[in-house]
Amino acid sequence: MIDTDIELLKGIANQLRIHSITATTAAGSGHPTSCCSAADVVAALFFGHMRYDAKNPHYYNNDRFILSKGHAAPLLYAAWAETGLFPADDLLKLRKFGSDLEGHPTPRLPFVDVATGSLGQGLSVGVGLALAARLDKLDYNTYVLLGDGEIAEGSVWEAASLAGIYKLNNLIAIVDANRLGQSQATAFGHDIGVYRKRFEAFGWRVEDIDGHDLEETSEVLGGVGLNDQPLAIIAKTYKGAGVSFLQDKDGWHGKPLNKEEAAKAIAELQPTAKSGVGVPIPAPNQLPAPNDAAPASYPPLGYKIGDSVATREAYGNALARIGEADPRIVAVDGDTKNSTYADKFFKKFPNRSIECFIAEQNMVGVATGFGARGKVPFASTFACFFTRAFDQIRVAGISQANLKLAGSHVGVSIGEDGPSQMGLEDLAMMRAVAGSTVLYPCDAVTTEKLVEQMAQIKGICYLRTSRPKTQVIYNNDEQFPIGGAKVLREGDKATVVAAGVTLFEALKAADALKNEGIGITVIDAYSIKPLGKEVILAAAKKTNHTVLTVEDHYTEGGLGDAVAGELSVDGVKVHKLAVTALPRSGKPEELLAHFGIDAAAIVKKVKAL
Repeated sequence: MIDTDIELLKGIANQLRIHSITATTAAGSGHPTSCCSAADVVAALFFGHMRYDAKNPHYYNNDRFILSKGHAAPLLYAAWAETGLFPADDLLKLRKFGSDLEGHPTPRLPFVDVATGSLGQGLSVGVGLALAARLDKLDYNTYVLLGDGEIAEGSVWEAASLAGIYKLNNLIAIVDANRLGQSQATAFGHDIGVYRKRFEAFGWRVEDIDGHDLEETSEVLGGVGLNDQPLAIIAKTYKGAGVSFLQDKDGWHGKPLNKEEAAKAIAELQPTAKSGVGVPIPAPNQLPAPNDAAPASYPPLGYKIGDSVATREAYGNALARIGEADPRIVAVDGDTKNSTYADKFFKKFPNRSIECFIAEQNMVGVATGFGARGKVPFASTFACFFTRAFDQIRVAGISQANLKLAGSHVGVSIGEDGPSQMGLEDLAMMRAVAGSTVLYPCDAVTTEKLVEQMAQIKGICYLRTSRPKTQVIYNNDEQFPIGGAKVLREGDKATVVAAGVTLFEALKAADALKNEGIGITVIDAYSIKPLGKEVILAAAKKTNHTVLTVEDHYTEGGLGDAVAGELSVDGVKVHKLAVTALPRSGKPEELLAHFGIDAAAIVKKVKAL
């Protein structure tokens, strides 16, 4: 903290308001009033309390700032312009095509860790950043600025709960309680006591302030880390603060000022506005940098052909094995670690393991935060439960986050637990995410080799693991390049493409058909996205351009659609066997047969072709 003059901070806050108004007016869109309400808090943070190297926003021990209320992006951009990172004239490029100053922040900008704008996600990421600081023995603080409207989101309270449990006193949530939402006043308006009680219930120390009183704001910010609790600052503010005809007026959310209104507003702010350029910013402490280098190799595997191992268990084996060589790996789980087998890693590396409990939205956000700090986070739960965190996964795609997800208990093959536990939509969901890699191993060796590659490549990777035990069919030194596929049988009648448990059904079908003098090609499509298109196409050309896909997933968006989408222009006719109706409880073999994705169904379909 530095002793910045309060009048100077007031002047900087007004300069930030001017920039926000000017930029949104030039863009013809944006949220200037949401910027104005938080301008005083942001000025106090950036020019009085946060410790960071303004010329190097990525520096590993900089204090971190997450604008969870991402629609106030012009305020964030203005703050960094006033540090001197880039010219203030660039702010006039707000929302222009080709400009990185987008309508909501993304990590295209060096000072943005994760994309925000889908409300309710910033605090979860902040928990991940704060936990990463603790793991790396760094002393940076993480500040998350939230709107009072967005804290209606349940994910905020999932994050608040976990932060209280882990006593993250390096995490500061600041609620910009400006009373007005998009379409009406927020549920509690300026009843600050409601927010206080809620955060206190989750184990936070709470301070409420006048968010436009910079002396009071600075005093409270000076008390960060006083005890072992995370700190929530509830700032009572006014939307459009500082501009007489905007302040606390409804109907201005997401509405830029026209040129005449902007000139009028700036005329009110200009007399006291001051630049932040040249204001000294406290430097971060020079602590040892974390070791985030990828290892040259991983310990070897130890399976034998014919071993019976569920791919979900192989996932746990892989995490524990590669964790020995790779200090970047962190495991997070949603109280399913004894089913996903992530518990193997938890037991071996407790300091790199975070139990997020049954709160999957927060779990994905926490993992995204770890990824933003150079870690390789593996988040695991039942595949079906990732669907409730799809928005977090979608925004992680926008963030180009380094995030590894493992979904177990997929398809009807889980058996008796019934449809609420069956992941049958996950391939479609994960294929749709920007930049994602989607993998579906059939045996333990494939699983472990794919986990290794997930750790080595950047970006969002999803591993689909199964509940039933399956036989090991590959040698330990077999390679599984992402974007590849394996030809396991060759014949000329049809090409059958399968993955996971249905691959074994396809192999059974191939043996049965062979006994009848019918030969089929069987392909293990362990890489769904990117798909092993060339391998499948080459096989299809030898089987009259006929392909049959078989999957333990709903028809829509799964393996069949992936193959059809890739090969349709090549004149390949793709037939699909998939789950086409609502499942029910039963034994795995009964369900595979009932939904027509077992060996007998494959034999019948091939003969029909």
